[in-house]
Amino acid sequence: MFSTKMISLISQILFVYALSYYLMTNLQWYNYKIERVIFKHKKYQWHIFYFIVPLVAYYISGKYFWIFLLFGYLPALYLWAGKQDKKLLFTSRVKRFFGFLTFALLLFDTLCFTLKSCIHLGILIPIVVALLFSYGYEKILFSGFQKRAKKKLNTIPNLQIIAVTASYGKTSIKNFLYHILSTKYRCYKTPRSVNTLAGLIKDVNEELPNDTQIYIAEAGARERGDIDEIARFLDEDYAVVGSIGPAHIEYFKTLENIRNTKMEILNSKKLKRAFVHKSAHVKPNEKVRVFGDEIKDINSTLDGIRFTLVLNGKEEQFFAPILGEFNAINLTAAILVALEMGVDMESIKRALSTIKAVEHRLQKIEAGGKIIIDDSFNGNFEGMSASYRLVSSYEGRKVLVTPGIVESDKESNIKLAKIMDEVFDIVIITGSLNAQILYKQIKNAQKILLKDKSLLEETLAEHTLPGDLILFSNDAPTFV
Repeated sequence: MFSTKMISLISQILFVYALSYYLMTNLQWYNYKIERVIFKHKKYQWHIFYFIVPLVAYYISGKYFWIFLLFGYLPALYLWAGKQDKKLLFTSRVKRFFGFLTFALLLFDTLCFTLKSCIHLGILIPIVVALLFSYGYEKILFSGFQKRAKKKLNTIPNLQIIAVTASYGKTSIKNFLYHILSTKYRCYKTPRSVNTLAGLIKDVNEELPNDTQIYIAEAGARERGDIDEIARFLDEDYAVVGSIGPAHIEYFKTLENIRNTKMEILNSKKLKRAFVHKSAHVKPNEKVRVFGDEIKDINSTLDGIRFTLVLNGKEEQFFAPILGEFNAINLTAAILVALEMGVDMESIKRALSTIKAVEHRLQKIEAGGKIIIDDSFNGNFEGMSASYRLVSSYEGRKVLVTPGIVESDKESNIKLAKIMDEVFDIVIITGSLNAQILYKQIKNAQKILLKDKSLLEETLAEHTLPGDLILFSNDAPTFV
């Protein structure tokens, strides 16, 4: 009797940890927003197979559950985790959660020798208790971290802060600004695509040098109020709002909500000047300069981009060895801010001539006799369609690798698919999210559906030849 109960107890503990591993992986993907895991997940079938069905099996299989656990659920979960390109990172937050979970399990499982039914009470309750303690503790820690970061920003002498937001191109604008302004100032920019309040607070506390003169920070959002929190934390001196469009429309519902959220960047108490792209549909004033109409004569090729700006009635020509006509907007934003901050025109032009492509954003690579254009971090209609137009003049075969547009509407994917069909010889569709739409609209190009991205290298080796151009357009993680 004791051994049967012990087997049940060990099975229960393993099961709780396994369910929690699945839960924390999903929470980490969705910024620890449990409502997004429940209501915004792209693959609800995973919740059914790896959470709901195992839970039901636990309650109906009784003393034989250990067989299902060892030979069914744990191997299946192991294989599932191995296929994810974004695996669970055991950050301090995740480790603290499992610490709370262990404490909750010890508390509940001590009852197993006195309460006959405790085994069936000890699955969801420890997980819920651990989540409640975790969220509460993280909130307390977050408040302390935020105060420390705010104090650091206020104590760096003569620090000027530039906040950058956009639906498309905010990381590029940030990097372009850093490249230009570094010719005159000691600059620091947020790394990679760090653009949440929590990410900025961590970056300020751990990485921002104390001798920084200009801090360039990227601001992103998934809901109304996100950028307002960032603006009130940074209290930036200058703000940049790049192109606005239906990126993340599933979260904001309307384009107007997206515009209003991006414009929260102006809520800084110290704001001196803001540069806002005309797609925001705002009126200029003494603090807000609307840009976009001064751009003309854009010429984008596989060698770079040339464009003209009309500034103070005078035409100025610029060249940058980066790809994509849409980058004229991003470069213009950087140029206008640099002029505002005292960088002379000749220095700006010299800086632009040495600028490098942002990694994974129309990054040109030549390997094995093939031209590879890595645009895997570009996930919007405007940018993706512009990249297709860019490569359309290439005389050799053109191969596209894409999941389509992930966080957008059906109509945008339909329009994009039609452009794909006009430009490319082979379209490799990664993932099933937009596969049906793309398959229906693409009629001329060869279509290859790749459900398992681990087979991509093998697929490319089989279907491409030296002289081909391969464009990686958007790279959605496996969980979408």
